[in-house]
Amino acid sequence: MSTTTETTTGPEGPRVVDRAQYGLAAFLAVVGVVVVVDATGLRPGFADQPVQPSFLPYVVGTALLVLAVTLAVATARGNVAEPEGGEDVDLTEPSDWSTVAKLAGVFLANVLLVDTLGWAVTGALLFAGCAWALGSRTLLKDVAIGAALSLITWYGFYVGLGLPIPAGILDGVL
Repeated sequence: MSTTTETTTGPEGPRVVDRAQYGLAAFLAVVGVVVVVDATGLRPGFADQPVQPSFLPYVVGTALLVLAVTLAVATARGNVAEPEGGEDVDLTEPSDWSTVAKLAGVFLANVLLVDTLGWAVTGALLFAGCAWALGSRTLLKDVAIGAALSLITWYGFYVGLGLPIPAGILDGVL
C-alpha cells in the first residue's frame, strides 16, 4: 500500500482512505476561493447587460468549492478512485522521461517562437515535434498535417472569431 493511503477499521469493516484526495480537495478549494475573490474585483458591464462579467467566475468558483467539499466528504467516507486499467499501457513500466523532456522542449520552443515565426509556422512545428517525440518517423507527413491544421486554426481564429493570432514571418501572406 502506498504512503498516501491508510486503512481504518469502521463498523462495516476495514476501509481504505486515500489521503492524497484531501490534497486535491484542498487545491480545488484554494482555486475556487481565488476565482471568487478575483471576481469581486471585476467592474460591472453595461447596465443593459442581463449577465454581468463577474457571473461566470462566480459560477466556476462556486462549482470548484462544491467539488472540493464533495471530494473531501467522499474521501472521508472511504470512496477511492478505481485504478486505471490501461488498454494499451503497461502500468508496471516506469515513466519515459526522455519523451516527457522532448515534449516539454517542443512546447517551450513553441512558446518562445510563436511571436517571431507566427502560429502558422510554429503550429506545424508543434504538431511535427510532438509526433516525433511520441515515436512517429514520417517527418514530412507530420509537417504537412501540422501545416494544414495550423492554417485551419489560424484562419478559424482570425477570420471566424475575429481574434488575431501572430502571423509572424507570414504577415502579409496569410
